[in-house]
Amino acid sequence: MITEPTRNLALELVRVTEAAALSAGRYMGRGNKNAADHAAVEAMRLILNTISMNAVIVIGEGEKDQAPMLFNGEHVGNGKGAEMDIAVDPIDGTRPLANGTWSALSIVALAPRGTMFDPGPFVYMDKIAVGPQAKGKVDILAPVKHNLTAIAKAGGKSVEDVTVAILDRPRHEQLVAEVRRAGARIRLIPDGDVAGALMTSWPDSGIDALLGVGGTPEGVLSACALRAMGGEIQGKLYARNDDELRRGREMGYDFKKVLTMNDLVSTEDVFFAATGVTDGEFLDGVKYFGSGARTDSLVVRGQTGTVRQIIATHRWDKLNKFSAIKY
Repeated sequence: MITEPTRNLALELVRVTEAAALSAGRYMGRGNKNAADHAAVEAMRLILNTISMNAVIVIGEGEKDQAPMLFNGEHVGNGKGAEMDIAVDPIDGTRPLANGTWSALSIVALAPRGTMFDPGPFVYMDKIAVGPQAKGKVDILAPVKHNLTAIAKAGGKSVEDVTVAILDRPRHEQLVAEVRRAGARIRLIPDGDVAGALMTSWPDSGIDALLGVGGTPEGVLSACALRAMGGEIQGKLYARNDDELRRGREMGYDFKKVLTMNDLVSTEDVFFAATGVTDGEFLDGVKYFGSGARTDSLVVRGQTGTVRQIIATHRWDKLNKFSAIKY
């Protein structure tokens, strides 16, 4: 049976992340996280509101960072299309961007209304992410060594050849020690664990797994992309203190529950786009030149499993004639 191809909203979302990256990239190394985030947010909101959709932001940054934000519950789109949930991270890695270091991204994910996990005010999650070979073979509740052995077996190699991405944080001191005892290699990443999660499913990245506690928004965003890329992520909400644990229980959240891919986003009909803001192993950052700039983006569609890498050249003389964003 031949059917009409459905609309790929991811190809419109990449305009959103490109605009955010182009606007925020000017702030690389200038030491002002809020200014960079504000530039990305304003550009992202402007382009989102041109897309034919009726979307509500389920996951937005801002509450955690006390920064300019696309806030939870905000309606975006022109209101004329399908009802959708949207998760945004205008800058995943504001600190690397402000400091002029590696792997800042601009990210958006979209799915039908009611299909994305809403973490409420709980912004941290313990995670394990793996690529297609190890999908279905790991368990976040299992010991670290057990999971590393399973990942190695799935990849046809020894544990000593497995490489694990871990956020470089004091809270991961014990995790790092366990990975070292197991004999695996470690890639410590300073910020932005979406890139770490997605690299597990990115050919020739050299990253086999992501482990540790990172942002809950980043966990949902990663799940949206990994559904299409063939990988897997599992998570558990992480309480930073007893008060947060108590509030979570009062609100009906279960901090012991394993959040599967289906819990994080319960549909294959997902769209995801990410654009590099600063250079990283995953995507290149924005490159400015006299007459314009070049961007490097990942565009993912869940239903078809299509993953595109889009390298675009943007011309200021053309863009600035009609764009409300002054690049």
